[in-house]
Amino acid sequence: MRHERRLSLLYSPKYWLFLTLFCLLTASIVVYLGKQQLASAPSLEQKNEQFAAAKQTAAPVLRNALDFHMTDFEQGWLRYTDGMMKTEDGGVHWQETEASVPSEPAPGNEAADAAVLGLVDLSKYQQLSNLTFGSKVYAIKKIQFLTDRIGWALVEEPEELKIPLLVTADGGQTWSDEVTSAIRGAMLEEKARLQQLKKEAALYPSADIAKASIRAEWTVLPDTSAPGDVVLVRHNKPGKIEWLGKTYTLQPFGSGYFTYLPITMQAKPGKYPIGDQTLTIQAKKFDTQYLKVTQQMESMRQDTARIQADQKKINLARSKSEPEFLFSGPFVQPVEGVLTTPYGYTRYVNGKYDSAHMAIDLAAKEGTPIKATNDGVVALADSLYLTGNAIYIDHGMGLFSQYAHLSELRVKTGDKVKQGDIIGLVGTTGFSTGPHLHFAFWAHNVQVNPDLFFNTTPFQWLKAKE
Repeated sequence: MRHERRLSLLYSPKYWLFLTLFCLLTASIVVYLGKQQLASAPSLEQKNEQFAAAKQTAAPVLRNALDFHMTDFEQGWLRYTDGMMKTEDGGVHWQETEASVPSEPAPGNEAADAAVLGLVDLSKYQQLSNLTFGSKVYAIKKIQFLTDRIGWALVEEPEELKIPLLVTADGGQTWSDEVTSAIRGAMLEEKARLQQLKKEAALYPSADIAKASIRAEWTVLPDTSAPGDVVLVRHNKPGKIEWLGKTYTLQPFGSGYFTYLPITMQAKPGKYPIGDQTLTIQAKKFDTQYLKVTQQMESMRQDTARIQADQKKINLARSKSEPEFLFSGPFVQPVEGVLTTPYGYTRYVNGKYDSAHMAIDLAAKEGTPIKATNDGVVALADSLYLTGNAIYIDHGMGLFSQYAHLSELRVKTGDKVKQGDIIGLVGTTGFSTGPHLHFAFWAHNVQVNPDLFFNTTPFQWLKAKE
C-alpha cells in the first residue's frame, strides 16, 4: 500500500509543480548571490588604480645630490651618486642623461663674459652658508650666481623638496624649489640686460675702463674740454641734465643712459658739476681768417628766403635721431686733402665779420671720392642754396655729420651707410671759392669740433687714470 501511495505521489501533477518552483527559487538565489559578489569585487582597471595609489603613497627613495653647475641661463647639470640630470630651459624641466655635460660656457655666453669683464660682482654670494625657504633654514652645499639677481643653491637635507636645487631671481632674498614662469621671465630679462651690457662694454678702450664707467653713477667723457667741443655723459638712471641754458634727456643704451653735451663757443672756462662728476672747461684761442669773394657770391647771402627754406629742410632732418649709437668703430676723415680752414676760425668776408667757422675745410681735386665718416643713416641728401650738394648722416643719439659743396651725391635720404662708404664727390657747389669738402659735426643741433672724432669714438675719450 505504502509503495503504491509513493508511486501515486510521484505521478501527481502537484508534486512536479512544487519541485519545479523549488528549483527555480534555488537558482534565483544562486544568481542573486553571484551578482552581489561580482559587484563588490574590484575591476581590473580599479585594481591598477589601487596599485598606482599604493605606489604613490610609498615612501620615495631619496637620491643623494653631489654637485651641480649652470653654464648659462638655459644649460645646466645636477649630479647624483647614482646618475646625472640635465636641463636645457634654466631648470624648468630636468631629465636623466648619460652624456657628460660641459662645465665650461660656450663662446658668446653673456653671464660668463660679464663675470670675466668684472661687470657684475658675484664674490659676496660665495660667502653664503645657509638660506631660508618656507619655514626652514637649509645649509648650503654649493651655491652659484650667474648675475647679482639669478642664482641656484644645492642644499643639505632636502627631504621636503621636489629637487635639492633651489633658485632665486632677486639676489637671494627669496628662494623657490621650482622655476616658475615669473622666475623664468626674470632670467630672460637678465640675459637681455647682460647682452646690452656687453654691447656697451665693447665700445670702451679697455675692460678696466668699461668696468669703471658701468659701475659708476656718473661718467663724463672726457672730463676736460674746451669751447666748441662736446662731451658724452653717462648716468646709471634715466633723467635730464640742465646744461648751459638747455635741457638734455638721457637716453637708454647698453646698461646706462647717455647724452651728448655740446660746449658752445660762448662757454666760460671753469669747473662745472655734472652729477657727482666735474667737467673742466679750459680756455681756448682761435685764429682769424680773412676771405675775399666776388660781389656775386656775397650777394648770395642776401637771399634770405631761399636760405630760410633750406634751413627748414635741415632742421627737419636733424630733428629726429636714432635712439642708439649706430657706430662701433672709429670715425675716419672723409677725404684726404689739404686743411685750408681749421675748426673755430673767426672768419671775415671782404673785410667784414662773418662768423666763427664751425667746421673744417679740406681742399681736394674735384671729383675726389668722399667717405662716410662712420656708420649711420642718411638724414638728408639734397641740393641746397649755400652749401650746394649736401649730405647729413645721423650717427644716433643726436650726433650728425655734414658734408657740403659736393659735385655729386652718391646716396639718398634714408640710405644706411657704413664707415668708408663712398657717399659723394668733392666739388665747389653753393657758396664756395674752390673744390673742397666742408665737413662738420652737430650734437643736438650745435656744431662741435670734428677733430675730436677722427680715429676714435666718444667712448674712447675716457682715458685710464694713472
